[in-house]
Amino acid sequence: MILSDRDIEAALKEGRLEIDPAPDLKSQLGSCSIDLKLGNVFRVFEHSKYPYVDLRTGCPDDIMKEIVIGDDEPFIMQPGEFVLAITVESLRIPADLVGRLEGRSSLGRLGIIVHGTASVFDPGWFGKVTMELGNLGRMPVALYPGMRICSFTFETMTSPARVPYSQKPGNKYSGQQGPLASRIDTELD
Repeated sequence: MILSDRDIEAALKEGRLEIDPAPDLKSQLGSCSIDLKLGNVFRVFEHSKYPYVDLRTGCPDDIMKEIVIGDDEPFIMQPGEFVLAITVESLRIPADLVGRLEGRSSLGRLGIIVHGTASVFDPGWFGKVTMELGNLGRMPVALYPGMRICSFTFETMTSPARVPYSQKPGNKYSGQQGPLASRIDTELD
């Protein structure tokens, strides 16, 4: 069951669901979702350093470069570009909810997608949200820190997770404070 605006607000007030800094509910709370804002830290591929990514050897640490922009500075998404970005807010999801990262229609209509595949945030996940931004359009688009970039919906599980994500041995992304590059190499045998 997807939480309504009332349920999201109640979960925030109870401290069951945590978002820091606290969202402005008048501008960020939708009927069944809450919008999060774009941070100012991005990771871009250094595609000229490596001819390809070999999943058997993992991603080299320097395959991506971190870019930090000023609060009033635009980040220009070129057509065909893919970057990792972070939200301003940190999120803590309780053991009985699943979070889903969704794109915003207003940005989608310009060609901007906010996740390629990673839309599910497991029960017990916490940290700043890393988004997989892509520009599928034909025009460059200027994105600004602090703009509403994505929305989250929350679904109730039939029971709390036995082992929440943050307690799983080998969890790769819990507690992140910046956009982390792939850690798929930790899965390889």
